[in-house]
Amino acid sequence: MELKKSDKANLEKRSAIFFEIGLVTAIALVLIAFEWTSSGFKTNEFEVNQADQAEQEIIPITRQEKPKPKPPEPPKVTEILQIVDNNVNLQDELQLEDLEADINTEVQEINYDVADEEDNSGDEIFFIVEDMPTFQGKDVNAFRDWVSKRLKYPEIAAENGISGRVFVRFVVEPNGVVDNVTVVRGVDPALDAEAIRVVKSSPKWSPGKQRGKAVRVAYTIPIVFVLQ
Repeated sequence: MELKKSDKANLEKRSAIFFEIGLVTAIALVLIAFEWTSSGFKTNEFEVNQADQAEQEIIPITRQEKPKPKPPEPPKVTEILQIVDNNVNLQDELQLEDLEADINTEVQEINYDVADEEDNSGDEIFFIVEDMPTFQGKDVNAFRDWVSKRLKYPEIAAENGISGRVFVRFVVEPNGVVDNVTVVRGVDPALDAEAIRVVKSSPKWSPGKQRGKAVRVAYTIPIVFVLQ
């Protein structure tokens, strides 16, 4: 016996409708899912504002205040005041003598001798004066030439090959005599002695003058010893 399907039980006729319903349902579910995801991660605007405000808070700058200097202490009074009665006689009153002078008052005369002071200045040694001393009418360079022509080279220094420059200091006295001859910087005892000998044998100079008066004038000259 052959089985037959009724038209009511045949679902193939409605497959297109079911497909459209299923498609609409799937699209609706997808849209709901998207809406649900985006709405679930929304943040509260109030919480965001609070976070921004917390980050924007400015930390106040604190400054350490320096202590104010203490005012200076008042000076201590060390003087002790002694209180006495009014009927006590004080003997520390200032007594002024009569300093007024009349015609009969004698005045002591003090004599000040200027000549004594000038005599004491005669021992002073000058290095530069108004009128410098002259040697045979010329300056000190002429005396150096005179000394170099009269030097005798010591044999001991010549044998040992000693040469050099000896600095000699001397003083031209007010009477023109050369005195106080000393070696300021020497080379050898033999050369130093020869330099002193020649300078001491100098003839008289024309003395130097300060304010028109002859004074002592010091010189320092180099004397050169050269082996030939």
